[in-house]
Amino acid sequence: MATELPGLPQHFKLPETLGLIVLEDCFHFPGCFLPLYIFEQRYRQMLEDALAGSRMIGVGTMVDGELLPVTTLGLIRASKKGLDGTSHVMLYGVTRVRFTGWVQEKPYRIATIEPFSTVVESSPESLEALRDRALRLLPPVSPECGEAMQKLRTLLSEMECPDMVCDILSYHFVRDPAAAARLLTEPNLEQRYKILFKQLDLLRADVEG
Repeated sequence: MATELPGLPQHFKLPETLGLIVLEDCFHFPGCFLPLYIFEQRYRQMLEDALAGSRMIGVGTMVDGELLPVTTLGLIRASKKGLDGTSHVMLYGVTRVRFTGWVQEKPYRIATIEPFSTVVESSPESLEALRDRALRLLPPVSPECGEAMQKLRTLLSEMECPDMVCDILSYHFVRDPAAAARLLTEPNLEQRYKILFKQLDLLRADVEG
């Protein structure tokens, strides 16, 4: 039986299983687009299976030789296959899910999954303050990316979903694998923001020299 996922449109059904492409230190977050180049034969088969079915796959992230227990369910928004059989894929992050077991490990992994809910303890006003603080901590705008950075700031400042703001900033600005792993697997939104603040502080200090 498919499970209705809280916080998403009622028509969306969480699949019971999810095919995985396993990558080292690759972190996909909800609300973000992840480009993938599919060239291994096993993942070509995974892509064909997904396109013929739910169009959903996930990135199984390996950190220090261990697979994280949480991933982002990804919806294949675009897939272009080349003459050599490889494909360029654009994967959109829908929501976090947790692995509960394995249907198969070869030729590619298929996991059984369940929803991974975000825990929120603060008031809407407090969450808005967290969002605004994170935006203030973004590094100074450089001439090379000034327009894109300003568009991102405007988009996020108007976004009413504070957990997605945190995820988008984590995806674009956090480069430390340990911190990214914590951001992906932490259920508490306030704790995610604390991790993000620290990483943005470090990034800003590095950029400012």
